[in-house]
Amino acid sequence: MLYVRGVREFIRRWFTSAGISAVGSTPDYRFSLANERTFLAWIRTALALVGGGLAVDQFLPRLNPPYLRTVLAVALIVLGGFAATRSAIRWVQSERAIRLGEDLPPSRFPGVLAAVLGFGALFLAVAIVFG
Repeated sequence: MLYVRGVREFIRRWFTSAGISAVGSTPDYRFSLANERTFLAWIRTALALVGGGLAVDQFLPRLNPPYLRTVLAVALIVLGGFAATRSAIRWVQSERAIRLGEDLPPSRFPGVLAAVLGFGALFLAVAIVFG
């Protein structure tokens, strides 16, 4: 029960008027809409990762060792969940910066995600060819 209250408080603080709209001044709506479109693009990426994890689990042939398929599927699903969470946090950070007239905070997440997916794809290709 305490956990649920903590989650509720987090959502209220970060995603409601007590969080974002109480800071700074109202920005040009185009900036907020662009920030929202970026957030939605990251959500699509997260959904694709989760769907890819489910596809790996259901359609990839058995590999050697036998648990490799499950490990890859779970890794993609977890990465999708992380991408969704990170996109929400980034959306809030960017919206706050826009409202305060500050520079947008830097993000290494796109590069990290690209590197992880690139190495994962290479690993999967090697596992299929030699497994």
